[in-house]
Order: sequence, then C-alpha cells, then structure tokens
Amino acid sequence: MNEPLAKAEAAAAEAAVNSAAVQVALAAVELARLASTQQQSPAPAPAPAASQFNTGKWIAIGLAGSVCAISLALSAIAVAVGAVAVTCCLLVLRSMWRDFQKGK
Repeated sequence: MNEPLAKAEAAAAEAAVNSAAVQVALAAVELARLASTQQQSPAPAPAPAASQFNTGKWIAIGLAGSVCAISLALSAIAVAVGAVAVTCCLLVLRSMWRDFQKGK
C-alpha cells in the first residue's frame, strides 16, 4: 500500500513543478504580449499649440510693404522725369544742329 501512495506523492510533486513551470511560461507569454501591444501603438502626437494673431507683426509687414511700394513709385517717377529731360535735350540739340547745317 505504500507503493501507490509514493507514486501518488511523486505524481503530485511533479504536477506541482509542472504547474509552476506552466504558470511561469504563461506569465512570460502575457508579458511579451503586453510589451508588443505597447510597442505597436505609437504615442499620440502632441496637439499643436494654438497660434495667436499677432497684430504688431502684421502692422510691421504692412508698413514695410507700403514703404517699398512708395519707393518703387518714386523711382519710376524719377526715371520718367529723366527720360523726358533727355528727350527735350535731344530735340533742342537736333534743332540747333539743323540750324547750324543750314548756316543760320
């Protein structure tokens, strides 16, 4: 009667060892599954900061644009006045040259 009892004790001890090993293996599998799900899901991107309307910046841009436009307009006027002056000078010189050629 001792023999079946010893066999049962040995089987129970082996089952306890096997169940502990199975529990450790299951825990490792669960840990690996949790780690893979955490790696697969990327962290959400931070929300972009709401930009506020900067009035001073736009006033400065407007003033700089106005100054550039006025400078360009004045330059164009100066070129036009210069062209008119050169044309008048050439007309006077041509008239004088013709008078000189005629002998006046």
